[in-house]
Amino acid sequence: MVVDCPPLPQPVYVDREMWEKIVLNLLSNAFKFTFDGEIAIKLLAAGRNAELIVRDTGVGIPQQELSRVFERFHRIEGSRGRSFEGSGIGLALVQELVKLHGGAIRVESEEGRRTAFIISLPFGTEHLPKDHLRSDKAVASTGIRAQAYVEEALRWLSTENGSGRSATGREVLSDLPSLRAAENATVLLADDNADMRDYVRRLLASAGLRTEVAVDGQAALESARRIKPDLILSDIMMPRLDGLGLLRAVRDDEDLRMVPVILLSARAGEEAEVQGLDAGADDYLVKPFSARELLARVQNTIILARTRREAAERERELRLTAESAEAKLRDLNATLEARVKNALADHAAAEEQLRQAQKMEAIGHLTGGVAHDFNNLLTIVIGNIESLQRHMPAGAPDRLRRSAENAMQGAKRAATLTQRLLAFSRRQPLEPKPVDLNKLVSGMSDLLRGTLGESVELQTVLAGGLWRVEIDYNQLENSLINLAVNARDAMPKGGKLIVETANAHLDEGYTARETEVMPGQYVVIAVSDTGSGISGDVLERVFEPFFTTKPTGHGTGLGLSQVYGFVKQSGGHVKIYSEPGEGTTVKIYLPRFTGANEEDQLAADTIPDGNGMETVLVVENDDGVREHSSEILQELGYRVIEAHDGVTALTKLEENNSIDLLFTDVGLPGINGRELAEEARKRRPRLKVLFTTGYARNAIVHHGRLDAGVEMISKPFTYADLAAKVRKIIDSAS
Repeated sequence: MVVDCPPLPQPVYVDREMWEKIVLNLLSNAFKFTFDGEIAIKLLAAGRNAELIVRDTGVGIPQQELSRVFERFHRIEGSRGRSFEGSGIGLALVQELVKLHGGAIRVESEEGRRTAFIISLPFGTEHLPKDHLRSDKAVASTGIRAQAYVEEALRWLSTENGSGRSATGREVLSDLPSLRAAENATVLLADDNADMRDYVRRLLASAGLRTEVAVDGQAALESARRIKPDLILSDIMMPRLDGLGLLRAVRDDEDLRMVPVILLSARAGEEAEVQGLDAGADDYLVKPFSARELLARVQNTIILARTRREAAERERELRLTAESAEAKLRDLNATLEARVKNALADHAAAEEQLRQAQKMEAIGHLTGGVAHDFNNLLTIVIGNIESLQRHMPAGAPDRLRRSAENAMQGAKRAATLTQRLLAFSRRQPLEPKPVDLNKLVSGMSDLLRGTLGESVELQTVLAGGLWRVEIDYNQLENSLINLAVNARDAMPKGGKLIVETANAHLDEGYTARETEVMPGQYVVIAVSDTGSGISGDVLERVFEPFFTTKPTGHGTGLGLSQVYGFVKQSGGHVKIYSEPGEGTTVKIYLPRFTGANEEDQLAADTIPDGNGMETVLVVENDDGVREHSSEILQELGYRVIEAHDGVTALTKLEENNSIDLLFTDVGLPGINGRELAEEARKRRPRLKVLFTTGYARNAIVHHGRLDAGVEMISKPFTYADLAAKVRKIIDSAS
């Protein structure tokens, strides 16, 4: 192993956990296919980028396979390695993580001689979203995530040496904790990967747990019915019956449905985790994982399952005791009536679930289908309002200026709603960011009024000098909407809803009486209604999932559970006050954010323009958007050539040698924007390209429509945004 990593002239900004996954995956891959010679890792500066090179003298990659090494689930058949098993997702994961950092990865190889993976990441932070940067320095790595890779490599060596387990392997496991709280528990492990089965089995055994293994979901289901384990630990992708199929079968089995299930998968991302949890899993763990993380999840899940079973058993005994006298008085007709009622209720519930699923699918299709055209319209609207504001005479009436400003605010809100609807349809998570709660409440006033209806009056009381908080904006909006809906339902004849904000300090005396609350400074949002109120016995259970006092079909019982979970995850506290007939008040306490004010740090930059000699080829099939874009660029001082499709654009490119930038829509008819850019660069290798689209940038990246390293501006864009983007690309190195 050769390591050559000198200090770099400039810093490179990375997410520590993602970067460790990138490097460890490449090193593990090199070790798997290298039997002699060396593995070298080298770090160097290459112009505006830093390059990390992982090189080995292993078996190499056939030339015809080089173009497919980063495809998901692609494996090179017949390749000689230390292990014949693998998911085929490691290099695809590496490429996706590198793209998230604004970088690129390529591979060079000679079959039978060598392989080198080269990662290129830009210096500095210009290519990264500002809200993803942290001002504090990254802490040193604990190296815990490396343990899974070390264990895998040790198993390869152990197999080659003919031993079942190396002494070093025992040493790696020797410091792991014993799960005393879960001792004597039986874990059923289902995984078709022999290496992973062996690794996880040894981890569980080292912690004092009994383990039975199965090679696929069908075998695991048969074992579960035979031994009834305390926990099922299952991979998702398996032959015969996969992990999700096993989970459904367990939940459908009367004797097994209370058995907790943890799903293991190489699929990262919140969407995959939500899919697993929605299917009924108790937890979801992404490979590779550390031994300590796995054991902690296993112990907590077993303890929670035991607690639930004990509580359910106690509740069942009490219910049977209370109902025993009444049950003896029921006759056959009453029993038949109850059965018919239950069957009808189940049928109605199934129909409601089907309608909900169809509605969600329709929303997803609708938002994806209209987003591009709707954002094209918004581009024209916002652009023309901006043009009106820029060219408005100094002596224009105030009423005209206010009208233009109101129109701009409405257009921007429409653009924001479009993006939120797209994010909602894809379940796209948003990062927590500093938020002014007064602005949030003011911006939601119209939405809340629409939710409450005409019979309920909305009043906001916003405190002056309110501290900021750092939260997920959309989740807080959802919480306030949930509270508003509950309040509306509690006031069927109308009433008043009051939303208040204030600064608060929770002292040790208060927090000592509450659970999971730390003393300190908080910002409070109080939502009060004049409704029917809540009785004391119901008040104790309002935050329990699926608990509701509403009639069937009028509520899921998850609204207040969402509020409670979100507030707790944000480090806050929630308290509810109510009396029958006196209304209800819900107070949300969110910790004060004392970091830098990002909004205050944003200076009003001058708008850069052209020098009168630079030429931009604008390609857009929407006549209005193309005309608007050309007018902006001409006003900025650029020479503009227009084309309505890719074929025309290539003709214009051949006729004009002075084109500095290709500005093209992605969704062109015939030759799309990506294909146009590729063909244009074949003819002009140094041509610079800027893409635009009506879809959000992350969606296009996740769907693979653009390669890493391209530049793009999302519709609707403003005059200043386009000016800055074009100037930056033209001034950048080719």
